[in-house]
Amino acid sequence: MVRYAKDHKQATKQRIIETAGRRFKRDGIDGSGISTLMADAGLTNGAFYAHFASKDDLVATTIADQLRTQHKNICEQAAPGRAGLEQIVREYLSPWHRDAPDDGCPSAALLDEIGRTTGTTKQAYTDGILLLADEIATRLAPRDPPSARAKALGIIAQLAGTLQLSRALADRQLSDQLLEQGIQDALTLIGTERNG
Repeated sequence: MVRYAKDHKQATKQRIIETAGRRFKRDGIDGSGISTLMADAGLTNGAFYAHFASKDDLVATTIADQLRTQHKNICEQAAPGRAGLEQIVREYLSPWHRDAPDDGCPSAALLDEIGRTTGTTKQAYTDGILLLADEIATRLAPRDPPSARAKALGIIAQLAGTLQLSRALADRQLSDQLLEQGIQDALTLIGTERNG
């Protein structure tokens, strides 16, 4: 019997989580069975239960990981303050993000399914989305972030809804126009709108 170091087990678990994140966003939570997820990760089905108690456990863990990663990327890549918010909006509502759901936002890809999940997954999503909302609120109202939390959640909702609709449209030109309108609408909410 081969024994692996603790860091090997954690690395394997992280590989499953990252693979599940891409698959969930591409095929949905319900459309992603354990066999497919484990094959994607290059592992056997039996290895799944060494890391997760159930698929619900994997879903909650994956959603939390996806949102933590999204928050980390925003904090590391976006400029501070409102200028950073404009950068976030433009990147979020870009044709690249629309066309790459596997690598994109879990909210835009999975929100409807998350609403039908267990309490554990909903809590993981709530915790993760509040982390993002609080980052946005801090940029909106640096002196009183809690006062801007609801507005930040509204901005997140507007961005995710715009991205979802842009992905659903068959007409690429119309989809591009929607993304541009979404940018302008979000910048108006943020208070950094451009004239002209």
